Amino acid sequence: MWCILSQKRSKANHFVANTMSSSLSSSSSATSIAAAMIVGLLALLAGSAQAQRTPTISYITQEQIKDIGGTVEFDCSVQYASDYQVLWSKTDVDPVFLSTGSTLVIKDSRFSLRHDPNSSTYKLQIKDIQETDAGTYTCQVVISVVHKVSANVKLSVRRPPVISDNSTQSVVASEGSEVQMECYASGYPTPSITWRRENNAILPTDSATYVGNILKIKSVKKEDRGTYYCVADNGVSKGDRRNINVEVEFAPVITVPRPRLGQALQYDMDLECHIEAYPPPAIVWLKDDIQLSNNQHYSISHFATADEYSDSTLRVITIEKRQYGDYVCKAVNKLGQAEARVNLFETVIPVCPPACGQAYYGGAEHLAATSFVFMTMLVAAVFTR
Repeated sequence: MWCILSQKRSKANHFVANTMSSSLSSSSSATSIAAAMIVGLLALLAGSAQAQRTPTISYITQEQIKDIGGTVEFDCSVQYASDYQVLWSKTDVDPVFLSTGSTLVIKDSRFSLRHDPNSSTYKLQIKDIQETDAGTYTCQVVISVVHKVSANVKLSVRRPPVISDNSTQSVVASEGSEVQMECYASGYPTPSITWRRENNAILPTDSATYVGNILKIKSVKKEDRGTYYCVADNGVSKGDRRNINVEVEFAPVITVPRPRLGQALQYDMDLECHIEAYPPPAIVWLKDDIQLSNNQHYSISHFATADEYSDSTLRVITIEKRQYGDYVCKAVNKLGQAEARVNLFETVIPVCPPACGQAYYGGAEHLAATSFVFMTMLVAAVFTR
């Protein structure tokens, strides 16, 4: 550059000297000499300005947002860079050079480069865009080892939501405690998170849906247990969903479908109680504060209809006089206990079920008495019509 500048200055000086010599030999006026000097000085300044022009990037494509599988093109227009290298690179954590001048460096058939000399524009194109193509692309003019001119363009790739592993998967909490469920998802644009309950049940927030990454229940109730849905959506693909099972630990609650039951002597009768509790409770039957067990007089069975529901049945076998009275169904878990009473009383007529088709255990006298009662009832029914 300094050589060019020196040559231009030498030419200008030579031009000024010749002009002054010509003017003196022809006896020109002082005005002509001054004019010649000004012209020479302007020529010198013009040459210096031309020599000092620095390459610049006059245009670069704005940020691009594309779908996976699409195509993107980046334009980089430069000025005063005919004698310099123009580079394209992907400048993320590990920079990757893509091209130098009009030559593509990366060996990937999805990438291509075109140079338009008329506009001095370098066009970088990427086909079949992949998720890993997202990032910052840099157009750079290398002036010297320490002097570079660069401009950046960002490529964002739309990605469907994927719920992160650090989101809540299940919850077990005691009744009355606070429950917090979290749901996070990756994707572009940033997904929105919506909460729902199974069968569109109302959320503890008193609404059918809730938007946000964190769903809080300040004081959880047993009615809040069930399946919650965390739904991530950003308009790309169908979104993503996670089912979160919420278990609420609570003390037993017992209901008795028939608190009073009658049955005749020597027949069987089933006493039932329904238990709601979590964790599943220990269930026992008592009579006169004595715990009953399976033997020739009693048969006890438990059926779990769900994690929180159990049915217990006590069958009193071939009822004797001493077996009439109050029976207690009792359930206990770590959060508490509950009990309910069932009264078994004597009747003359057997109750069906469970006495249907049952053999008679009282012998002929009991059979005769029972037949007499049935006949009496039948006659009474006929005459009352």
